[in-house]
Amino acid sequence: MAAIALRSPQYKYITAGANSAYAICTITIDGSLKYTLRKEVAPSETALFEIAELCRDFLDITFDGTYTAQTLTIVTAINAYTGSDSLVNGTQWTDIGYDAYGTFMEGDNPTVPFTSLPNTLFEREPYPAADAEIYVPVGYAGVVAGITTAGVMTYYSYTSNQSEIIGTTMGVRVNINRIDCTKYGDGHKITFVNKFGALQDIWFFLKTVYTTSKKQEQFQRNIISSTGTYSVNQHTKQVFNTTASQKFTLSSGYYPEWCNQWFEQLMLSEKVWLTRNKLYNRIDQTEVVPVNVTKSSMVQKTSLNDKLIEYTFDFELSADYINNIR
Repeated sequence: MAAIALRSPQYKYITAGANSAYAICTITIDGSLKYTLRKEVAPSETALFEIAELCRDFLDITFDGTYTAQTLTIVTAINAYTGSDSLVNGTQWTDIGYDAYGTFMEGDNPTVPFTSLPNTLFEREPYPAADAEIYVPVGYAGVVAGITTAGVMTYYSYTSNQSEIIGTTMGVRVNINRIDCTKYGDGHKITFVNKFGALQDIWFFLKTVYTTSKKQEQFQRNIISSTGTYSVNQHTKQVFNTTASQKFTLSSGYYPEWCNQWFEQLMLSEKVWLTRNKLYNRIDQTEVVPVNVTKSSMVQKTSLNDKLIEYTFDFELSADYINNIR
């Protein structure tokens, strides 16, 4: 059973028998038949099907503060038939579908976690580093994602005072580096779907800048009464269709050079959330807010060129600031 990355193409094929005329591909997702595809195939030729684009339609990752493994069980079967509909030969695959992607250099049909053990579902310091590392504010609990040898996604939790995570199926110890960011508050946690299709937290430890902007239309209004008078308190330039958006800028603080991969994956993620204190109800209540990364390019920083590595990211609330859901 393979853990396949559905943001990249996944090909299944069969070499048809000598008497074959066509091939049928069926795709069953989480126990329910979703697709039946037919393709004409000449005798002894190969019938090739791409399944990732179809399967990913059924994987919509959500996050409300609770970390849950969100994958698909995919059974793909391809059978070749004669012109008289007799079965010639066939094969079947059972996979676990992840909302993940491989890079071009990682080759075709990428599978999670793209490398050999340890099975961390987040990028770690390159080999031969013995341990994985994460960076978290002082006094905060959280989770990290890993994958079992059976290809199953799992989240491992840590408490607010732990300094390491050990004894997991990831095959590696995770060191928790605690950062004091009290000068700028408690830091801001961004959760995103990373390259591996798992929810990953990345903390921005320094300042935050909020910006509210608006768009509106305007027309010249007639305020003359039937007797030729008007009120100086009425608007003649009338505004309508006002919409607003909220943007904010976060500064990461200093990270090691190898963490460039985290920020690159954040920029490339299609699902991102901010966990913050409620803006107008500051009684130690938090809320999870869907956001979009507006940064469209990133120059990867190095200790040689930049000495200290810090990133600034721009985000936008993934909804209009004024509620217009109808």
